[in-house]
Amino acid sequence: MPGFELFGELEKNEVNDVLDNGVLMRYGFDGMRKGHWKAKELEAELQKTFKANHVQLVSSGTAAVSVALASAGIGAGDEVIMPTFTFVASFEAIMLLGAIPVLVDIDDTLGLNPEAIKAAITPKAKAVMVVQMCGSMANMDAIQNICNAHNLLLVEDACQAIGGTFKGKPLGSIGDLGCFSFDFVKTITCGEGGAVVTNNETYYTNSDHYSDHGHDHVGHDRGAETHPFLGYNFRISELHAAVGLAQVKRLPEFLNIQRRNLNILKEALAEIPEVTFRTVPEGGEESGAFLNFFMPDLDTARKVIDGFKTGGVDACWNYYDNSWHYIRKWDHLKNLKSLFPISKEVKEGLEYLQTKTFEKSDHFIGRNISCLIKLSWTEQEVKDRASKMAEIIKSVL
Repeated sequence: MPGFELFGELEKNEVNDVLDNGVLMRYGFDGMRKGHWKAKELEAELQKTFKANHVQLVSSGTAAVSVALASAGIGAGDEVIMPTFTFVASFEAIMLLGAIPVLVDIDDTLGLNPEAIKAAITPKAKAVMVVQMCGSMANMDAIQNICNAHNLLLVEDACQAIGGTFKGKPLGSIGDLGCFSFDFVKTITCGEGGAVVTNNETYYTNSDHYSDHGHDHVGHDRGAETHPFLGYNFRISELHAAVGLAQVKRLPEFLNIQRRNLNILKEALAEIPEVTFRTVPEGGEESGAFLNFFMPDLDTARKVIDGFKTGGVDACWNYYDNSWHYIRKWDHLKNLKSLFPISKEVKEGLEYLQTKTFEKSDHFIGRNISCLIKLSWTEQEVKDRASKMAEIIKSVL
């Protein structure tokens, strides 16, 4: 998956162009930069990639989620429905705004369960945040229908799914707002960076201002800009944007490699009756960033992971005991371990985590094995890996 595996001359040339020019900040210094605007160029390329009207680059995927929600007016006391399977950044970004993350079960897509969303809607619910985990998607038709029926904002966290599509639309461009990460281990990387994607001009303008201390970016004199509202510093640098500009031009190349490798692995494991694969909704195409499959039960999944480790098959996980991506080990959230005081409203809003259980999520996460798809593998290496994985799984069953 990681674009850093295939760094080359294109990335070096773009970065050296920034260093030779000498302007590392994305805003201002118009005279010094002599027409060099890497962040603007990358935003334009991403607009084409995502088939979206607007893209706002920010400093990370976490920042993208916070900026996206803030740009639509989500804040103190508002509830944002999100899945139990994601990265910790999802609830961090919500809580940064004083909003309340409402975690609900996933289904066999490894994405939000539409029925669980319905059950979680209260008068305080303002948004649903779909997290397109591991290169694929949730049941987007059903989720969109729910959001439309209840007047809820639909935000896509597509940080792990760049290049995936649903009914011809790029993941991240389906909801009201989409969020992407370009950190070091994403399919395309800026080193650190992220993006907010939207077709809503108001949300775009708000995200543009909010991510740069509320600057309105009117005219060419940075010192004369005004501040229509409060904001924070979520800017990306020109150096980071330069790396991303080179990488996004290589996205088709990366996706072809990922999907080739994914298909080789799936074909080998599909011959094992006890192996089943995550559900990809009809009309969806995975990015190929991960292979996700289910074993009959948690115990078998754990034995397979142990077999992979001793057999030299790296980059495969069972998320059931993972402290970064699944709710079972998020004690810092459940116990509200914070360096700063948490508001009474958020404390009360998260009390449900003390007693709520997520058996449906456990059912899928416990049996799931997720394997990273690397870009640097040769075709023969993937075939050898597929054979080894199949042998180990059969030996466990």
